[in-house]
Amino acid sequence: MFKIQAQSNIPTDFGMFTVYAFSENKNDWSPHLVWVSEKTNFNEVVNVRFHSECITGEVFHSKKCECGQQLDAAMKFMSENGGIIIYLRQEGRNIGIINKLKAYALQEQGFDTVEANLRLGLPADGRNFNVAIEMLKILEVTKVNLLTNNPEKLKAFHNSGILLNKRIPLEIESNPVNAPYLMTKKDYFGHLLAKL
Repeated sequence: MFKIQAQSNIPTDFGMFTVYAFSENKNDWSPHLVWVSEKTNFNEVVNVRFHSECITGEVFHSKKCECGQQLDAAMKFMSENGGIIIYLRQEGRNIGIINKLKAYALQEQGFDTVEANLRLGLPADGRNFNVAIEMLKILEVTKVNLLTNNPEKLKAFHNSGILLNKRIPLEIESNPVNAPYLMTKKDYFGHLLAKL
């Protein structure tokens, strides 16, 4: 059972957020994090982003994906409009950083992101968005606008008891390095990417 293990207010370049650490164990060093903008009104439809950890893109500004730019855009949006970012510790679509680097090495040999995962005996996408739904319920969120391009995140709300009011696109312009990655997202996973 997930619960809030700690919370604090954190000022950022995008504004003030209250950050909650969610885990089943108070000694968990890698809890899921929920960032709540100070402008959030829980009595209205709440803007929400499910964002999976990507240390390469967010911390080291890798050009192989758009994760860091998506997180920045989401933080800016929530700071301006109110809302919540659920930061899921599911690195590399939940295969972990070691396997992610192994998959990157296979991509250098010509495999796309899905083929690389499958060659390693891993799922194309091993993430679980039910944990994000559970955290929203703990925060007593009942209606959301979801910032996403991923149809699987939309499906997480089916029969969840939380109303999905609408989807808000969160597209980032591609670059020459990540364009094939984004095309795989669109063609294989059905991501809603109008700009490609």
